[in-house]
Amino acid sequence: MAISSPEAVKKLLENMQSDLRSLSLECRKKFPPVKEAAESGIVKVKTIAARNTDILAALKESSSEVVQPLLMGCGTKEPKIAQLCLSAIQRLMSHEVVSEAAAGNIINMLWQLMENGLEELKLLQTVLVLLTTNTVVHDDFLSKAIVLCFRLHFTKDTITNNTAAATVRQVVTVVFERLDAEDEKYKDGDAHPPVVQGNSNRRTVSALRPCAKDAYMLFQDLCQLVNADAPYWLVGMTEMTRTFGLELLESVLNDFPRVFLQHQEFSFLLKERVCPLVIKLFSPNIKFRQGTNTPSSPTPVEKPYFPICMRLLRVVSVLIKHFYGLLVTECEIFLSLLVKFLDGDKPQWLQAVAVECIHRLCIQPQLLRSFCQSYDMKPHSTKVFRDIVNALGSFIQSLFIIPTGSNPIVNAQSGTSGIGGPAAAQNGTGMGATVGFTPQPAFEYRGTWIPILNIPVQSPSKAGYLESLDKVEPPTIPDGYAMSVAFSCLLDLVRGITAMIEAELERKAAAAKPEKGVPSSKQQEKPSVTEEENVSRAVWEEMVGACWCGLLAALSLMLDASTDETASENILKAEMTMASLCGKLSLVTPRDAFITAICKASLPPHYALTVLNSSSGGFHKTYSIQGQSVQMISPSSESHQQVVAVGQPLTSQPQGTVMLTAKNIQCMRTLLNLAHCHGSVLGTSWQLVLATLQHLVWILGLKPASGGALKPGRAVEGPSTVLTTAVMTDLPVISNVLSRLFESSQYLDDVSLHHLINALCSLSAEAMDMAFWNNKEPSLFAVAKLLETGLVNMHRIEILWRPLTGHLLEKVCQHPNSRMREWGAEAVTALIKAGLSFKHNPPLSENQRLQLLLLNPLKELSNIAHSDIRQKQLECVLQILQNEGDSLGPGWPLVLGVIGAIRNDQGESLIRTAFQCLQLVVTDFLPTMPSTCLQIVVDVAGSFGLQNQELNISLTSIGLLWNISDYFFQRGETIEKELGKEEALLQKQAEEKGVPLHRPFHPAPPFDCLWLCLYSKLGELCVDTRPAVRKSGGQTLFSTVGAHGTLLQHATWHTVLWKVLFPLLDRVRESSTTADKEKIESGGGNILIHHSRDTAEKQWAETWVLTLAGLARIFNTRRYLLQSLGEFSKAWDVLLDHIQSAALSKNSEVSLAALKSCQEILQIVTPVKECEKPEGLSGVNMLPFVGPLIPPGPPRVLSRSDSMGERLGRYTVGELNVAGDEIEDSALWWAAWNTWYKIGSESTKPPATCDKLFFIPSQPFLTALVQIFPALYQHIKSGFSMEDLKRLGVILHGAVSVPISSDASPFILPSYTEAVLTSLQEAVLIALDVLQKEICTGPEAMQVMYPAIFDQLLSFVEFSCKAPTYGKLETKNIANAKFNQIQLFAPAEWVALNYVPFAEKSLEVVVDLYQKTACHKAVVNEKALQKIIKTLRIPLSLKYACPSETTWKMAVSALLKVLSIGLPVARQHASSRKFDTMWPELSNTFEDFLFTKSSPPDNLSIQEFEKNENIDVEAVQLISTDILPYANFIPKEFVGQIMTMLNKGSIHSQSTSFTEAEIDIRMREEFSKVCFETLLQFSFSNKVTTPQEGYISRMALAVLLKRSQDVLHRYIEDERLSGRCPLPRQRVTEIVFVLKAISTLMDSLKKTKPENVDTNTWSQVIALYPTLVECITCTSSEVCSALKEALVPFKDFLQPPVAKVQNGDS
Repeated sequence: MAISSPEAVKKLLENMQSDLRSLSLECRKKFPPVKEAAESGIVKVKTIAARNTDILAALKESSSEVVQPLLMGCGTKEPKIAQLCLSAIQRLMSHEVVSEAAAGNIINMLWQLMENGLEELKLLQTVLVLLTTNTVVHDDFLSKAIVLCFRLHFTKDTITNNTAAATVRQVVTVVFERLDAEDEKYKDGDAHPPVVQGNSNRRTVSALRPCAKDAYMLFQDLCQLVNADAPYWLVGMTEMTRTFGLELLESVLNDFPRVFLQHQEFSFLLKERVCPLVIKLFSPNIKFRQGTNTPSSPTPVEKPYFPICMRLLRVVSVLIKHFYGLLVTECEIFLSLLVKFLDGDKPQWLQAVAVECIHRLCIQPQLLRSFCQSYDMKPHSTKVFRDIVNALGSFIQSLFIIPTGSNPIVNAQSGTSGIGGPAAAQNGTGMGATVGFTPQPAFEYRGTWIPILNIPVQSPSKAGYLESLDKVEPPTIPDGYAMSVAFSCLLDLVRGITAMIEAELERKAAAAKPEKGVPSSKQQEKPSVTEEENVSRAVWEEMVGACWCGLLAALSLMLDASTDETASENILKAEMTMASLCGKLSLVTPRDAFITAICKASLPPHYALTVLNSSSGGFHKTYSIQGQSVQMISPSSESHQQVVAVGQPLTSQPQGTVMLTAKNIQCMRTLLNLAHCHGSVLGTSWQLVLATLQHLVWILGLKPASGGALKPGRAVEGPSTVLTTAVMTDLPVISNVLSRLFESSQYLDDVSLHHLINALCSLSAEAMDMAFWNNKEPSLFAVAKLLETGLVNMHRIEILWRPLTGHLLEKVCQHPNSRMREWGAEAVTALIKAGLSFKHNPPLSENQRLQLLLLNPLKELSNIAHSDIRQKQLECVLQILQNEGDSLGPGWPLVLGVIGAIRNDQGESLIRTAFQCLQLVVTDFLPTMPSTCLQIVVDVAGSFGLQNQELNISLTSIGLLWNISDYFFQRGETIEKELGKEEALLQKQAEEKGVPLHRPFHPAPPFDCLWLCLYSKLGELCVDTRPAVRKSGGQTLFSTVGAHGTLLQHATWHTVLWKVLFPLLDRVRESSTTADKEKIESGGGNILIHHSRDTAEKQWAETWVLTLAGLARIFNTRRYLLQSLGEFSKAWDVLLDHIQSAALSKNSEVSLAALKSCQEILQIVTPVKECEKPEGLSGVNMLPFVGPLIPPGPPRVLSRSDSMGERLGRYTVGELNVAGDEIEDSALWWAAWNTWYKIGSESTKPPATCDKLFFIPSQPFLTALVQIFPALYQHIKSGFSMEDLKRLGVILHGAVSVPISSDASPFILPSYTEAVLTSLQEAVLIALDVLQKEICTGPEAMQVMYPAIFDQLLSFVEFSCKAPTYGKLETKNIANAKFNQIQLFAPAEWVALNYVPFAEKSLEVVVDLYQKTACHKAVVNEKALQKIIKTLRIPLSLKYACPSETTWKMAVSALLKVLSIGLPVARQHASSRKFDTMWPELSNTFEDFLFTKSSPPDNLSIQEFEKNENIDVEAVQLISTDILPYANFIPKEFVGQIMTMLNKGSIHSQSTSFTEAEIDIRMREEFSKVCFETLLQFSFSNKVTTPQEGYISRMALAVLLKRSQDVLHRYIEDERLSGRCPLPRQRVTEIVFVLKAISTLMDSLKKTKPENVDTNTWSQVIALYPTLVECITCTSSEVCSALKEALVPFKDFLQPPVAKVQNGDS
C-alpha cells in the first residue's frame, strides 16, 4: 500500500493523533509543557487534515510545528517518553513528511540524547530511518548525524557498538547512493562544471551538487580519520579506529566505483588521499623482515599489524579492481608491494594474505590484460604481470625448498636419491602408497609434504585471511593453505587468460568468415588486419610471453610433486591449454616449452631423450625476474607414484629397464589429447610430441600391425617388459587413441599436416640412426604412423605425397636393418596400392599427373639395392597389374620401368618375379597400353635378355622379343597411326618451346623407330657374354630383319645399317679380338664343352661368324635396296673393312667365314631396280661357295657379261643408268680388291720372330682367299696394273709358303708320298693362268706383265729344291712329321708341304709360256730367258741332291726346250747386247749340272746311271750343235768357259763308291768321250776362222796334257811308297782314266790336220812318253791294260812325221 494513498494518509493522521495523545498522557504530570504542546499538536494535525486536500504536503510544511511536541518529549530524557517520541518521529519520517528544518531539529535532539547516553539503539534506528527515507538532511546536519553514529560505535556496550558500526556503514552507503540518484537525475542536464585542481580544502567543492558535496566531504574525512588527522566535516568526532576506517573506505570504493570515475573531484581524492594513505600504511609491512629483531626505523609501529594489513590489501584489491585506469602508477606500486609480500622473509600470514589478494586478481583476466597493457608493454615500466606470475612461481618453489610448517615426510631414508629412497625401492619399487601416507591429496617433493586443500574456484569471498575482519591476531590456517591458494591462482590465471583470448580469437574468426562471399576486389579495399586487431594480438602475445616462464616453472614443479590424480590432471590441463594457446598465437618457444614439460612428465625421470633436452630454443633452466632468479627445479626422483609398467628404454646403447608410473600414463593421455585436439597449432612441436609417444609406445611394447596401427605385442627381445593389469587393460585404449590421433590428421589444415609429416620423418630418421649401430629391433612407430597418416589423407594425398614417400624411399627403405626396411617398403607399397584404388575426384584416368605422382615412388624403389625391397616392389607391381592393369594408361612407362629395373646382383628369384610381370604384360596388356610404351616394353624385354643370373630367362626374353615383333607386324597400321599422332603432338610442343625434338633414331618415322629399338636391343643381346644368348639373339635379329624388314621405310634402312648392324659388328669384333684364350673346363653343371668352343675366344668366334654372315646375307638379298641409299659405297667399305678384320683374325673359323662372306657379297651382279625386279630373279644373283673352284682347264669365273641378272637388266634399265652403275661398281670392286689385297698381304706375311704363338693361316683359308681372285679379277682387269700384279705375286708367294700344322697335314694331303697338288697350289696356278690368258688376249699395254708372271712362276719353281721358309718359323720336312705321335697340349709342329709337284707344274707352265712369248719385246727386255736359266741352275746344280729326282730331269728337259727357242732369239739380238748377261749364267748352269757336286745315291742301278749319263750327253750335244757353231754371235768369254768345261769333262773322274764290277760303267766314259770329241772337234777343226779360236784350242790342249803329266807322276810316286799295299781304289780309277784320256788324245791328234797342231803340243805329248814307261812297274792289272792302250799310239812318233800329213775321216 503506497504511503500517499488515502487509506495510508488517513491511517497516518490517526497514528499521529494517537501518538500525541499518548505523549500528552505520559507527560501530564511531570512535563505539562510537553502535554500542552502535544495537545496543540493534535489540534494542528486536525486543522491541516481539514483544510488541505494534499494533506502530506501540508504536513511537511508544518512539520516543524508537528514535530515540536515530540522533540520536547525526547528532551524529557525519560526513556519511555523518548521511545514513544522516537517511534512517532520515525513514522513521520517513513511517510516523508519531515521538512529540512524539522530534520535539523530532530538531529539536534538526537545528538542530545546521544550525549546523555539515552536510547542508543533507537537513536541509531531513527538516524537510519531519517537518512534512508528522504534526502532532506544535508551538510552540517548530515555530518552531525554521521558523527552521532560514529560516537555510538565507540561506546562500551558491544551491542550498541556493533549496531552503530552497521549503521555507520549503512549511512555511508546511503550518502553515496544519494549521489548516484542525483547523478541519475541530472544525467541529461548540463555537463558537470570542471573542478579547479588545487589543494584539498572545502572551497574546491563549491561547484558540487548537494548530495555530491556531502559524499565528497564524508569520504575526505574518512581519509583524514584513517590517516589520524582531524576531520574537516565530521565535527565532533572523538574517537576513530583505522581498521574501521579502512573497512568503510573499502566498502565505498567497492560499491561506488562509478562515483570516483565520473567525478573528477572524487578521482582527485583517490589519487591525492587514498593512495598515499595506503602506501604510508603499508610501510611497516614492507620494511619488516621476519627474524630481524632490530627495527629498521625508529617508528613505534614496526611489526606488521594483521588487521590493518589485511584491510589494506582488501582496499588495494578494490582499488586495482576498479580504478587501475585512473591509478596506473599507484596500482603499479601496489602490485609491486603485493609481489614483495610473497618474499620468503615475510610472515606466513602476510604471504597468505598476499596470495589471496593475488588470487582475486587472477580470476579477472580483463584486469590482467590491462596490467599487461599498462605496465608490461610500456617501455621503462615494471613488468608487473610477469612479476606476479613469477612471484607465484617463486613462492611455490620456496614452499618446497623451505618447508613452512608443513610436514616433513616420515621416512628416515628419503634423501634426494633413488626412486622413493632406498627404503621405498626395497619396498617393491615404490608401488602403492606403502610408506604410511594418508590418502589425502598432497604435493610431495624431496621430503616436503604439502597437503592440497580444496580452494573454491573463483569464489574469493570465502578466502581465509582476507575475510578475518574480526581477528586481531592472524588465525591459524591449515597446512598447505598458501600452496593451495597459489595453485588455484595459477590454474585460474591460465583458465581466465585462455578463455578470454580464445573468445576474442573466435570472435575475430567469426567476423572474418562472412567476408568469404565478398568479391575479391572489395576485400582488397579493406585493410586485411585492422590496427585494433594488431594491438589486441600484441597484447595477447605480451601476456603469454610475460607469464609462460613462471607458469611453466611452477606447474612443472607441482606436476612433479603432485601425488593426486585430480591435481595432476588440473596441472596437465593447464599446461595443455597454455600450449594450445601459444600455438594459436604462433608463439613457438613457449608452446614448445609447455609441450616439452608434458613430454618430460610422460617419460620416466632422467630419461635420455635428446629432443626434449636440446630443443625449444629459449627454454632454459633459469629465468631472471627483476633480479630474482627462478630456478627450474629438476624433477625429483623420489616419486611415490605407483609403478605400473617396466620396460626397455628406446636407446641405441642397451640400458637397464625403466619404470612408468600411473602419472606417466596420465601425462601420456594428456599428450595424446593435446595432439588430438590441438594438432593444428602444434607446428614443429609435433616432433616433441611424437618423439615422446614413440618412446612410451616402445616402453609399453606396442608394435605396428598392418595399416600402421599399433597393437600390444611382445617385443622381440622384451622379456624385460612387465605390465600391471591396469596398464594391460589400458593398452588397447591407448592404441586406439593413438590411431584416432592419426586418423584425425585428415581434419588438420595442410600446413599442420606438413608439420606432422615432417615430425614423423625426423623421428623416423632418429629411429634409423639408432638402429644403424646395433642389431636391436628398431622402433617402427614413425614409419607405421607415416603410413597411417598417408592412408587417412588419401583425399588430399598430393600435398603430402612427396615428403612422405621421399622420406620412406630415401631413408627407411635403404636402411641396413631388415625390419626397418621391410616396414619402409610395406608403407610405400601400401600407400601406392591404396592411392591407385582410392576413388579420387576427378578419377585417376582424368588426372594423369596424380597417377604418375602415385606411381613414381614405385619407380624410385628400383634405386635401392636391397633384394627384400625389390621383392616387395615387384609383388606390388604384380598386384597392380592384376587389379589396375587395364587402367594404367600413362602410368605404363613407370610400371615397365620398375619391371625393367633389374640388376645382375639381385639374384634369381627377384629376376624371376620381375620376368613374370613382364610375361603378363606381353601376353595380356600389349593392346591396352599406349603405343608409345611399346618401345619401353622392348627395352625391358631386352634387359631381361641381358641379365646374367638365369640363362633360361634370357633365352625366353629373346623369344618374347620375337613375339613382340610379331605383334608389331600384325598391328602395324594401328601402331603407326597412334605413334604418328603422338609424334605430331610432340613436334608441336617442341616447336612451341623452340627446341629440337629428341628421341632415339630421330628423324626416322616413329613406327620405324620402334623397329630400330627392337633391332638395337637384339643387337645388344648379340654381344652378351653368354654364347647361347648371343647365338639366339643373332639368329632372332637377322630373322626379324629378314622377315619384317619390308615394313621399314626406304630411308630407315640407312639407320638399320649405320646405327644397328655396323655398330653391332664393331662390338662383336672388339669383343672377339679381346676375348680370353683360357680354356673353359665345363659349361656349368656337368655339361662338357666341345674342344672347338672351349675358350671364350672360340665362343666369340662363332658369334662373329654368325653376325658377319648375317650382314653379308642382308647385303646380298637387299642390295638393290641398299644401293639406292646414299653412302652405299661407304657402307660397302665398312663391310669390307669388317670382312678384312675378320679374315685377319687369329681364329681360323672366323677368318674362313669372313672369306665366305666376301665371296657371297662379291658374287653379286648389278641389281635391277626394285620396282622392275622380275620374279624369280632373287636366287640368280648368288653363287653359293662350295669347295674350291674347278681346278684345271680354263677357270670358271663369274663373269658379269654372262650373268643372267645382267642380261635381264639390259632390257629394263636405260643405257645411261647402266653406265652409271658400271662406274659405281668399278669403285666397289676396286675397294674389294684393296680389301682382298690387305687380307692377303697381312695373312701371308711371315712372322718376324720364331714365336710359337704366332698365328698361321689354315690351308682352307688361303685356298678360299686365292679362289676369290679370279672372280674379282674379272671386274677389275681393265685397270689392273703392274703394281697390282706385283702385290698379287707377293700374296700368292706368301700363301704357298705357309706351312701346315702337323696334325692338319694328313687332311690336306692323303699321304706325303703321293705327288699331287694341294687345293691351294692349284688355286694359285689357276689364278696365274687366268692372268696370263687375259694378258694374252688383252691389249698390247698389258703384255708388259709377262716378265712379272715369269718371275712369279720361277719363284715357285725354286720351291722344288728349296722349300720356302715362312719367316723364321722352324718347319720340318713333311716326311719327318710325327703324324701319329701328337702329344696333347704340346704345340703342334709345323710341316712344310711337298712343293715338288707344284714346282714341276709351275715349270711346265713356264716352258709353255716361254714357248708362246719368247719373242715378246717385254720378255726380251726383261731378260726372261736369263731368269729361267738362273732358276733352272738351282735344281741342275743340285742334281742328285734334289728332293725329288724328277726335278732335275725335268729341269734339263725344260732347259733344253727353252734354249732351243731362246738361243735363236738371243742370236738375233746379239747386236743389242740384251743377252750379254745371259751367257755367263748359261755357262755356269752347264758347269754346275755337268760337274755336279752331289754324288748319285748308293742304290742307283746301272741302267739308271746310263740313262742319267745320256742326259749329260744330250746337254753336251746341245752345246756342240746350238752354241759352238755360232761362236761368232757369242761372247768369247763364254766360248772359253765352254772349252774349259769340255776339257774338264774329258778327264773327269767319277764317284769313288762303285764296286769293282761297275767301274767301267760308272766312269761316264761316254760323256768324257763326247766332251773330248766336242773339244777336240772345235779345237782342231779345219774351220778355224779366227786366231782367237785357235788360241782357245791350244790353251785347252796344254791344260789337258799338263794335268795328265801331273797325275801320272803322282801315281808313280805313291805306288813306290806304298810297297805291297795296294793304292786306294779312287787313285787307281783316276790313273786308269788319265791313261784312257791319253790314248783318246793320241787318237784325236792323229785325226787332226798337222798344221792345226802346235809344235809345242807335240813336244808336250812326246814328253809324256817317259812317264808312261815308268808306270810299267805298277801292279794293278787295270792300270797295265790302260797303259798298254796308251803306249801303243806312240808307235807313230817313232819316225819323224812327214811335213804334210793328210788326215782322213776315221
